[in-house]
Amino acid sequence: MDRGKAQVTEGALSIITNIALFALKLWVGLISGSIALIADAWHTLSDSISSVFVIIAERLAAKKPDKEHPFGHGRWELIAAVIIAFLLAVIGYSFVTASIEKFSGGETTYYGTWAIVATVMSIALKEALSQYAFYLGKKYDNPVITADGWHHRTDSLSSVVVLIGIVVTRFVADLWWMDSVLGIVVALMIFYAAFTIMKDAITRLLGEEPSEEFLERLGKEVGEIYHEDLMLHHVHLHNYITQKELTLHIRLNKSMSIDEGHGVATSIEDMIMQKFDMHSTIHVEPLE
Repeated sequence: MDRGKAQVTEGALSIITNIALFALKLWVGLISGSIALIADAWHTLSDSISSVFVIIAERLAAKKPDKEHPFGHGRWELIAAVIIAFLLAVIGYSFVTASIEKFSGGETTYYGTWAIVATVMSIALKEALSQYAFYLGKKYDNPVITADGWHHRTDSLSSVVVLIGIVVTRFVADLWWMDSVLGIVVALMIFYAAFTIMKDAITRLLGEEPSEEFLERLGKEVGEIYHEDLMLHHVHLHNYITQKELTLHIRLNKSMSIDEGHGVATSIEDMIMQKFDMHSTIHVEPLE
């Protein structure tokens, strides 16, 4: 399975599972009058919406580089991740306000057996989806699938919180405020997921600092080609998701001819493409 197919497969599986869970949890939430369960249901449906963006982003990102976009369209995946985070934040805000209104009105909620059944099913299925998405996201270095995985994980965790509240409420009769509190807790978890996804996507859009591990490996591989210290510096990584561009400076003995310096730079560029699957541009400076 290639990168694009993995993204579409994860998105389609997510849509089917989440629509089924949404219908079940919304029905249980409506018959029990629970804001927490209804919030959890809409959180689940939002997973389906985000998965639609996952599939759309794959189609857009898979387009070949063109005159207007010489580095390809891979950053559509990051844009989709930002949209998913924004949707999560809007959903979280709506349930904070609904929970506050219910608390102010002093409303109480009774959870039946179906509430427990629906919540347990949601926890199991959503955690399975999150593990699958995290696996694919890591394997293919795909931020959109990973974002969808976090969406599944927060839905699973929010259902755990709801389940705890349901169990406690069944044994303690006067906790009329429990549903309102659970609604706010679920909303806060949604906000955290939105922040995590947004931060990662924006960091990649703005540009990433190469990791120490990457720089160490790069220096080692360069040393295999040219045994003198080339003093690698100004190393910048430009991540276009489906294509990565690396720029760096090296220092060579100024007695070298232009042809010799070009040969060293070209050898390093070829190695970077072979070992790191990155296009690179190397600027040569004279060694003082």
